[in-house]
Amino acid sequence: MQPMPLPDLDRALRCAASAAREAGTLLRRHAGRPRGIRTKRSAIDLVTAVDRASERLIRRRLERAYPAFGVLGEEHGLQRPHAPCRWIIDPLDGTMNFVHGVPLFGVSIALYHRAIPLVGVIYDPSREELFTAVAGRGARLNGRRIGVSRAARLQKSLLATGFSSRFRRHPAEYVRWFTTFESRTHSVRRIGTTVLCLAYVAAGRLEVFYERDLWPWDIAAGILLVTEAGGRVSGFDGRPAVLERGELVASNGLVHSGVLRVLRST
Repeated sequence: MQPMPLPDLDRALRCAASAAREAGTLLRRHAGRPRGIRTKRSAIDLVTAVDRASERLIRRRLERAYPAFGVLGEEHGLQRPHAPCRWIIDPLDGTMNFVHGVPLFGVSIALYHRAIPLVGVIYDPSREELFTAVAGRGARLNGRRIGVSRAARLQKSLLATGFSSRFRRHPAEYVRWFTTFESRTHSVRRIGTTVLCLAYVAAGRLEVFYERDLWPWDIAAGILLVTEAGGRVSGFDGRPAVLERGELVASNGLVHSGVLRVLRST
């Protein structure tokens, strides 16, 4: 049997971008007044009817164009697990912000061929910012080329992190890292959405994002965005980032080793 050829990446990007924008329109309409709020893994891990509706919308658009591809989404699981090409979807990242009407949330769609990222799209509906990347072709914001910052010292860097739903049970490491970085950098932000933090690293707005207890849909598109923008991504141990490992350091590359030293030492 002949292996499946790689898809036309320009067409795949257009399809993902269109789906993300359409989902973003849905999210804007319901921000601050969502229906059907429930909890998942903990009391602070929220999901709404809008999360699920957004994912259904995205899945329909992608499956109509690529019926043989696998699809992994946060709310509706994995379909066609043996397909070599797979879409990975986060239909609403930053649900807590979304529920409270804070305009910091996003949509993330990535296309992978086995473990290799091919296309990444992150959309911020509130600011109508579309971050895109195609393997080997760089990263863009609303069509314009972007790149990571050139800050070379951790002391001059702005960082972001997140506290996962597991924080309340295991807070010690999170707090040690946060306080150490806060005392050694410009500051550390908790924006409340992993996908936008990764987009901001790619765009040079942040020097570093680090977090643990992540899911593949949190980081699938952002990994490609940061690397195509000239940055570096890894696990906390410095090894190449793996979607299933659940931890990520994304940086402009220049301060990456300093971040890893702090994470290891504390």
